[in-house]
Amino acid sequence: MSKPNLAVSAISLAVLQMTSAAAEEADQTMQEVVVTATKTRAASASVAGFSTAPLLETPASVSVITAQQMLDLQIRSTTDAAKFDASLSDAYNAVGYAEQFSIRGFKLDNASSYRKDGTAIAGDTQIPLENKERLEVLKGLSGLQAGVSAPGGMINFVTKRPTDTPLRSVVLEARERGTLYGAVDLGGRFENSDFGYRINAAGERLRSYIKGADGNRKFVSGAFDWRISPQALLQIDADYQRKSQITAPGYQLLNNATLPLVDADVLLNDQPWTRPVETTSSNIGVRFEYQFSPEWSATLSANQHHFKRDDYTAFPYGCGAQDLYPGYCGNGDYDVYNYISKGEKKSPLTAQALLQGRFATGAVKHELTVGASFFKNSEKWGDYLYDYSGTSNIYHPVVVAPATGDSGPVAERRRDNERALFAQDIVSLTAQLKLHAGARYVQLKRDEYVEPDEDELVPPPYAHTDIGFWLPNLALVYNVRPNVAMYASYAQGLEHGGVAPLGTENKHRALAPSKSKQVEVGVKADLRQDLSATVALFEIRKGLEYIDADKYYVRNGEAQNRGLELALNGRATRELTVGFSATALNTQQRGTGSAKLDGKRVTDVAAFKSSVYADYAVPQVMGLKVGANWLYSGKKAFDAANTVFVPNYHVANLSASYATRIGNVGTTFRAGIDNAFDKFYWRDVTPDLGGYLMPGASRTFRVSAQFDL
Repeated sequence: MSKPNLAVSAISLAVLQMTSAAAEEADQTMQEVVVTATKTRAASASVAGFSTAPLLETPASVSVITAQQMLDLQIRSTTDAAKFDASLSDAYNAVGYAEQFSIRGFKLDNASSYRKDGTAIAGDTQIPLENKERLEVLKGLSGLQAGVSAPGGMINFVTKRPTDTPLRSVVLEARERGTLYGAVDLGGRFENSDFGYRINAAGERLRSYIKGADGNRKFVSGAFDWRISPQALLQIDADYQRKSQITAPGYQLLNNATLPLVDADVLLNDQPWTRPVETTSSNIGVRFEYQFSPEWSATLSANQHHFKRDDYTAFPYGCGAQDLYPGYCGNGDYDVYNYISKGEKKSPLTAQALLQGRFATGAVKHELTVGASFFKNSEKWGDYLYDYSGTSNIYHPVVVAPATGDSGPVAERRRDNERALFAQDIVSLTAQLKLHAGARYVQLKRDEYVEPDEDELVPPPYAHTDIGFWLPNLALVYNVRPNVAMYASYAQGLEHGGVAPLGTENKHRALAPSKSKQVEVGVKADLRQDLSATVALFEIRKGLEYIDADKYYVRNGEAQNRGLELALNGRATRELTVGFSATALNTQQRGTGSAKLDGKRVTDVAAFKSSVYADYAVPQVMGLKVGANWLYSGKKAFDAANTVFVPNYHVANLSASYATRIGNVGTTFRAGIDNAFDKFYWRDVTPDLGGYLMPGASRTFRVSAQFDL
């Protein structure tokens, strides 16, 4: 059986099993489900440390979306989840391509900022959520926890584990433009209860809000536990995803000066020779935990990730008639290039060993973690095809013939090797005051292929980097009351240098690694058992990377982001669940020596962004809930010189759900309207590849049904 058919077959089998069970109960009358109060927020996370810890005691800003919240909010992708966290924004998040984000105004690194159970995975495609128990977002530096990672933070996807009781769940969904989705979630224990399983599968026919950006996705995963003894636990998981979708490029400025007036559903990559971007990704993970005593334990974990992409685009860039690069012609004309890059591959491998324990020195208590980690990654690609094919128009599309040719043979172009030693001690100085002191030493090695200049016959030798970094992390946490904590922290982070994009003189070359620094203070409070509030004030500084006047991608000067984050999540009353997230950012570029950059705002970052969500259980109708989500984003700078800004926007989303029972099957019907007032807005104004604008989705209706046996 092929892997795509396996996902569809698993869904069909689960539906058949449930409908058969329902038929046996056909003589029973329909009953309403009894709704009980369940937790509406996560109280703990693992992304900010080396083990799961209460959010109240974590000296960092962390947000969590649970699997149940993903179901309730009909979240099918990280892009959907980002609507509920104001610190998370799009960053060249093109439809049909990789989901890419920024946190606190800094774009995440595709090679290091996306994590599965704490291990690095490539963020170059849509990361599946069907087998994820939680989506955790750490805001700010993560040098101690992760080593290499972008300064904005990281996103950790926590894998679902086997359940102790049988789990049989199916979700079916349809959206108005023809998107169809089905997923199955099966869990439980075998006859020998020491062995557990969790199987997830999904199939999706993709019909985007952009006409013609169609595709499909198949996913399947399995997770297994073996309780070897009361002290030893072995966990193994694997997943596979294949996605094929035509990508939707963004718009450039008319005359490289003014915003175009367009419809959100127009596909610029619309040529008879347009082909979908094909991606496959997979993971194999293993984790072994041994409990020496109630106080001491050891953990060994590893994950092998594989990613492959064949990239095809009728790519819009520039205006040859007016010699604009970038920028479209004033009448809407743009140059079309045939872009092909086949066989791109990444294969990050991460391994980690931890020893954790608790002990006391006199009256002082310690929670100690020491460990070592290893990371390696190989990146392969061939010389891409990027040739002029003709001219089209954003208002009146024109068919052009593709430039002939293909991408070249695939070879390894970059390889990374990272070794690290780390330690952290959480010291209870008093009953209310804790000191978190830790450091990581990272040894980075990188070998990178250097492309020869056009007049060179022999390629220059590989560029080689071999350098070590110390990354300290200090924090104080003071519990004003058992349910209120204040913290102050200082951290250093590390990231690989950015890779020079297409169109630069040093394209594909990566800059040297660099450090960043952060100071943060915050207050957290559990206002009641299921309602929390947080406030965080921070400053992050890092080297500024940009394309200079000579078209070289360089690091020069400094990017400084100062911000305030507010959040409120949980159950306000028995009937009302609320979520509020707001981020105010002051971003500044300085120290470049260029009047066009110094003192200017960072591109694609709103000075203020907020998200408000409310869900109300209607007391007069058992099982009925209605909800609404309101998003606001302030204006954003399109270019580094701040000559063009895109306007602010408001977007409203509406939802409703009804939970009941049909026979012996628990059933939940859900419906929603995204962008209920059909507002046009520019959701993403990335500076990448010369600068592109991407419109947000127009009004979209969706309905789904969940069946739990």
